[in-house]
Amino acid sequence: MVKKKFYVTTAIDYPNAEPHIGHAYQKVIADVLFRWHTLLGEDSWFLTGTDEHGKKIEETAQKAGKKPKEFVDELSVKFKEAWSSLNIHPSRFIRTTDSDHEKLVQDAIRRCIKSGDIYKGNYEGLYCVGCEQYYTEKDLVEGKCPIHKKPVELIKEESYFFRLSKYQDFLLSLYENNSKFILPKERKNEIINRVKEGLKDLSISRTSFDWGIPFPEDKKHVVYVWFDALFNYITGSGKNHKYWPADVHLLGKDNSWFHNVYWPAFLKSAGYELPKTVFVHGFLTVNGEKISKSLGNIISPNYLVEKYGADTIRYFFCRNFVFGEDGDFSEKALVDRHNGELVNKLGNLISRVSGLIEKYGIKKCENSLREKLDLEKIKKLFENYEIDKVLNEIFAYVDVCNEYVQHKKPWESKDKEVLYELSDSIKIIAILLNPFIPSKSEKIAEQFGFEISLKNLDKPLSSKLKIKSGTHLFSRIEFEEKVIKEEKIEEIMDGVGVAEFSDWEKLDLRVAQIKDVEEISGADKLWKLELDVGELGKRTICAGIKQFYSKEELKGKKIIYFSNLKPRMLKGIESCGMLLAASNSEHSKVVLIAPIGEIENGSRVG
Repeated sequence: MVKKKFYVTTAIDYPNAEPHIGHAYQKVIADVLFRWHTLLGEDSWFLTGTDEHGKKIEETAQKAGKKPKEFVDELSVKFKEAWSSLNIHPSRFIRTTDSDHEKLVQDAIRRCIKSGDIYKGNYEGLYCVGCEQYYTEKDLVEGKCPIHKKPVELIKEESYFFRLSKYQDFLLSLYENNSKFILPKERKNEIINRVKEGLKDLSISRTSFDWGIPFPEDKKHVVYVWFDALFNYITGSGKNHKYWPADVHLLGKDNSWFHNVYWPAFLKSAGYELPKTVFVHGFLTVNGEKISKSLGNIISPNYLVEKYGADTIRYFFCRNFVFGEDGDFSEKALVDRHNGELVNKLGNLISRVSGLIEKYGIKKCENSLREKLDLEKIKKLFENYEIDKVLNEIFAYVDVCNEYVQHKKPWESKDKEVLYELSDSIKIIAILLNPFIPSKSEKIAEQFGFEISLKNLDKPLSSKLKIKSGTHLFSRIEFEEKVIKEEKIEEIMDGVGVAEFSDWEKLDLRVAQIKDVEEISGADKLWKLELDVGELGKRTICAGIKQFYSKEELKGKKIIYFSNLKPRMLKGIESCGMLLAASNSEHSKVVLIAPIGEIENGSRVG
């Protein structure tokens, strides 16, 4: 029999900065799907990689004092290493600078020309380098890019155009007749409404820079980065494009328009089959804040793996977030999940059962617990990309097993059949958890003497098996909260305990701007200050500087602000933080510490 094929792709990442957890989240989900379909016995393929052309890469490389190819060569390795650390092993890691990709993109251009969909003209428009996209005036927010919140450039240049306007009816028909083409459904409705407003022809070449794939038959132009990048899914689909069309493209919501409008139109014009599903997921924030270099909250996957282990990170991503929706990452939530579920539930079950089996052995029998698990429901949840619910089902079964241990008390009864039922259930749990925590599930399989395969779900364990308790599967993690008290700050600033570098690490200093200054009833020394802390939002503090600074001197002034202090009540006002100031020994003179130069509000100091 010919095996059923499964092909999953992720967005390919811009290597203009190092990978962070926003990138990692998507790759983990893709790897879980890939491993699951492989477990089902399907001929599976998984593609990820880096998107290495375009003006943004060229400019970033110039700032780093490097040639674009040298620059992307160095950074693409870091993406590979990050995914490897998370036990993510794609079938191919594609780079858009790969020679076979350049050839395919140029061939796709020729196919579209043959279809009558490419013509030469002149273009003038508002361009965001960060998005590598043109915007209309109505798309902008306060005159800035809606994604990057930065000014756009007015660009005029000769260009080749793709007749996107020709494909409006085709696209609307595609969305209407294929209920699974865009998932989740709310993303589909967003796209339909925008396409109904009308489509303009798309500029697909550039002459203002040269870091890109040469346009066939006109080397003065390079191919627009989004036409180039999207075709990576075909280039990387195996020998002779064996796995195309993709079963599912996974991508963030900022890439939805390109994949759901441009991509099917390009494919139709070039004569390729369309992917089956484009799944658009939400963004991750960190402790409620957008992931941003200026906020200093970019978390490296390597850092997390070194601190917590790959399986814990993988488990948390899949368990804590509803795939498709936005999610908020915090290390405290990760530690709580690890301790509460991986340690207390799964780890404890395996430790107790293996220890009892080592003492008393097992006796083969029917596993009465097996009926408590709905395997078909788990398969259906995977089909619907309800990844968190899959883990809900598996851990509900873990709970059933733990309750069974408590009810049957095999340490008293020495019942070998009960221990067999539990060991067989652990086998089932380990097999089903393999896509999520592959390293730990393999350790369980080795300890209990079975192979990871769905075929082994109903295959009985040998009653002669010698199981040893071994070491604990997961170790408990102690979490240290970073919020600190004002008296600790005073100790640090006074030089007490300066040798403790960890104390300094806890200080979260930000650039803030004083937007308003108000009187506080009954306070001789305090001003009430309203601060703008950029993407941290608005904050209110009470500052004892009234005798040193007037309202006029303070309003509009930029300061250094302690953002992670415990709020406290002063004169009936909740003061959330402190400002940084210097004073002489008599405290007769106070000077506010202020940033030098133009620095964005909310920028991290240190």
